[in-house]
Amino acid sequence: MECKSSLILLCLSVIFTEVISTQDNAKMCPIPQPLQPLARGMTEAPFKTLLNFSCDDGYIMIGANSSSCLQDGTWSNPPPLCKAVNCPLPLPPRDGRIVHDNTVSGTTTMYGQGWTYECNPPKAPSHERGSCRADGSVTEPPVCREVSCSAPTGIPNGFITFAVIRPHGYKEKVKYACNEHYVLDGNPDIQCQNTGNWSAKPVCRAPCTVGIKRGRIFYNSRKLWIADLKPNRVLHEEHVAFYCLNKTERCGYPVNSTCIDGTLALPECFEEPGKVEYNLKAKSLPSEIQACATSPPASPASPTRPASPA
Repeated sequence: MECKSSLILLCLSVIFTEVISTQDNAKMCPIPQPLQPLARGMTEAPFKTLLNFSCDDGYIMIGANSSSCLQDGTWSNPPPLCKAVNCPLPLPPRDGRIVHDNTVSGTTTMYGQGWTYECNPPKAPSHERGSCRADGSVTEPPVCREVSCSAPTGIPNGFITFAVIRPHGYKEKVKYACNEHYVLDGNPDIQCQNTGNWSAKPVCRAPCTVGIKRGRIFYNSRKLWIADLKPNRVLHEEHVAFYCLNKTERCGYPVNSTCIDGTLALPECFEEPGKVEYNLKAKSLPSEIQACATSPPASPASPTRPASPA
């Protein structure tokens, strides 16, 4: 449960212990409205029911930690409140500053609040984030030191754009792009980090070839014969539908396959027609006959198979 307020009831956990009462004149105790979501659907509790309270980590209980249902239908103690632990304001790093996530007033901050450490350029902090901890302590300030990253290197099937090949300082960026027909996967920008390493490079994903010689497909919002797919190229994460035959209903239905980094698997149900069938009986192909009302479920074991060489 995420608790953000400084004084709340929502960070409270409750254990209900019911006791069977033999007193007929005992009244039921109404469960306080804020506790009803924790009461497993109950709105009242019998005599002698015991409530045990606890607060989440980082919160201090204000009030009694238990309450019991009395004979007159009242509780022995009201529900307690859970108050967030306070921490002293953090110290900024030497040669740097602190940027708080939220506006801070006074001399303390509360549990869960965080901040970012920044250093005067070109220095970098040994760690960038700090917070108020559950035990009331704060993260120690980082050390500001000069950091540089080695000259960035290229990526397969891609290149660096608009960058001088040289060492770079903290938070400097380099942008990548891919060769024609390759799709960039990831953030095109990498950044020099406070560790002296670059952030993760993107990857250039390869296009696919539709691995059939005969048949009709649905690609890029068009239904077309494979011979009309010129060039025979599908980009990474693009979809191609192949037409399969429902032999029971004698109808056709499309099955999608997705190009994944140079591989476009054929649906297990797809059967590439022979030359005679393709040239002389094209109207009987699954793509040309009546469409099925519903598509049969794909086999969970092997819905696709590798494409054969084109």
